[in-house]
Amino acid sequence: MFGPTGKAMTPSHTRKGGRLYRYYVSTDAIKNGANSCPVRRVAAGEIEAAVVDQIRVLLRSPEMIVRTWQAARAEREPIPEREVTEALQRLDPLWDELFPAEQARIVRLLVERVDVDVDGLRIRLRTEGLSGIVDELSVREDRRAA
Repeated sequence: MFGPTGKAMTPSHTRKGGRLYRYYVSTDAIKNGANSCPVRRVAAGEIEAAVVDQIRVLLRSPEMIVRTWQAARAEREPIPEREVTEALQRLDPLWDELFPAEQARIVRLLVERVDVDVDGLRIRLRTEGLSGIVDELSVREDRRAA
């Protein structure tokens, strides 16, 4: 995760009244003072939920399906676009059933970089991670069918 200045943001936390508050703080703000970065910190839970929500939307988009299909074809034997579409469609309803560690692993596979700015965030995905997800979902579906 990177702030508006292009510098990394680092996870941090604090406790108040027995409650844990997690957030990401700009390394610029840590090193150069609070006024050095327009986004000093962001709530971890909110930004993480926004990233996951955006990934789920992107995975359903026709453009992402085509990019995933192209990446999968380049990495292994030809795969029908329909198979890629079905695999990505299975991920969305399956997401809520996954353990948090598995969700985090998938996010790490898919997300190359998150840029936070005063007007929102941008997520850069890894297409090679997408084809890996398609492979995993296809294997799971094959196991269910067996």
